[in-house]
Amino acid sequence: MISDGFFDARVAASYDRLHGQDAPGALSEMVDQLEALATDRTALEFAIGTGRVALPLVARGVEVAGIDYSGSMIKQLRAKDGGKDMAITIGDMASATVNAQFSLVFLVYNSIDNLTTQALQSACFRNAARHLKPGGRFLIETLVPPLQRLPFGETKLAFAAEDDHWGIDVFDTVSQQYTSTHVRFEKDGEVERLSIPFRYAWPAELDLMAQMAGLALEARWADWSQAPFTNTSTSHISIWHKPEEQEETKRP
Repeated sequence: MISDGFFDARVAASYDRLHGQDAPGALSEMVDQLEALATDRTALEFAIGTGRVALPLVARGVEVAGIDYSGSMIKQLRAKDGGKDMAITIGDMASATVNAQFSLVFLVYNSIDNLTTQALQSACFRNAARHLKPGGRFLIETLVPPLQRLPFGETKLAFAAEDDHWGIDVFDTVSQQYTSTHVRFEKDGEVERLSIPFRYAWPAELDLMAQMAGLALEARWADWSQAPFTNTSTSHISIWHKPEEQEETKRP
């Protein structure tokens, strides 16, 4: 039986409220780009979660399937308009398969980091490639490791310090592992603490994983407006494509 892991019923119930606060227009801009990349109107989302990206795509007429290991997150998706009949596979995005191929496979909101070993992240690229039609694209949105912000030898970096939410990342630069800890102060006085392990990867490392999976880099943006990616970018959206099939050269 597959476990919900860190995304159990308690986390799933509050996920959209706590993590769905995109800047105005940001989600729409993301969906615009994903819709344009789904050239034949088919897409597969890895770590589909509560469907906050997939369902707006479905509403635009894109046929979206999903993979996610958390049944609790999928339960939230199923309760939303358009989510009841969506094709969802419960399983790990590094290995679970769908009996179809798509013009777009995508993985957003830093979710590649949920795979906590290089082997699993590489397997995710191979899994994306096997689900792509020739000419299809694999898109990842994730952070650039914020190590430039760490003083030499420091391992801790705060990312939230609001009245109701404290957050800190603890990095291991040897293993490329880090742990994000959230402390939330609820209105009823309850304090909730959640720590989740991740693994960061540099853009060049992801490019090598893509190459090993038979994919080639097509574009890299700093954000969904397609701003240029630079040495000060804090995140990136990278797109790799699967080459078109070529007919074998016939020997005389």
